[in-house]
Amino acid sequence: MRYLESPSRDPYFNLALEEYVFERMDKSKSYFLLWQNDNTIVVGKYQNTAEEIDQAYVDAHHIRVARRLSGGGAVYHDRGNLNFTFIVDRADAPGLNFKIFVRPVVEALARFGVHAAFTGRNDLTIDGMKFSGNAQYARRGRLLHHGCIMLDSNLTSVADALRVKEAKFDSKAVKSVRSRVTTINAHAPAPISMEDFKQALTECAMASGELEPCTLTEEDLAAIRKLRDEKYATWAWNYGFSPAYDMRREMKFPAGLVTAHLSAEGGKIKAVRFYGDFFGSGELGELEGAMVGLPLDGHLTEALEALRVGDYMSGITAEELSRLLRG
Repeated sequence: MRYLESPSRDPYFNLALEEYVFERMDKSKSYFLLWQNDNTIVVGKYQNTAEEIDQAYVDAHHIRVARRLSGGGAVYHDRGNLNFTFIVDRADAPGLNFKIFVRPVVEALARFGVHAAFTGRNDLTIDGMKFSGNAQYARRGRLLHHGCIMLDSNLTSVADALRVKEAKFDSKAVKSVRSRVTTINAHAPAPISMEDFKQALTECAMASGELEPCTLTEEDLAAIRKLRDEKYATWAWNYGFSPAYDMRREMKFPAGLVTAHLSAEGGKIKAVRFYGDFFGSGELGELEGAMVGLPLDGHLTEALEALRVGDYMSGITAEELSRLLRG
């Protein structure tokens, strides 16, 4: 098995790295990767990003949002979180067996006096509280298993970033199941450093055979960066890939109460209707029609300014309307 630790804490690079190793590197080999991200929410492939995150909190705290190849729920990454990936032949894990891939984590923690258990479909827990979620992606006879391990993560950020403000969604996207979460160091007899944990995890991953260090070439790095820029760092993948959904959201502004009924598809407005006790001189239907096709991204405020929102909703600004629609 080949071993590689990512040189980057950029989530878009690291997710591109996973795909590159999975799709492009020697398929006669198995791989074990370790990687960390700076503050990031990673959503599952089949999730509606808008349903999973508090967009206002994410924007205010400069948290990046990324979509991974595998299914499952949304997770929060920071420097207190360690991610691991196994890439193997699917025959080595019949039935998408999760348990064989989390064994090294359980064994590594035992070295530090922490008793962990594999529970449910894909979770690792300590005293019934989740500290690691796992997911898998399979294609063409190959299997990618990855998991996030909260060694010393900021649980306040985990809760706030993934707490969606009040809105009623109707979509076919996979919803995250919020569990009681914890960190490993909250249960360890003595604090475990990230480097000590990495070392223990790597040694336990070697139980089935020697790990062969793997070095990325300049050609590899260039290809990974290209995949990062063209896919994983794009709004089209991270937001636009979301399934179609309908949403009702309501906010009280100084100029009045505004209720929005929004239909979105591909991360863009498909239809929208506004209701409320605000005033306006323009025909509201004109504004609603002009908004069809606008992406629900960070440029929405600018797009709404061009539509002169205040003519239709007196006292309501483009920024306020954007905040209502994007959360």
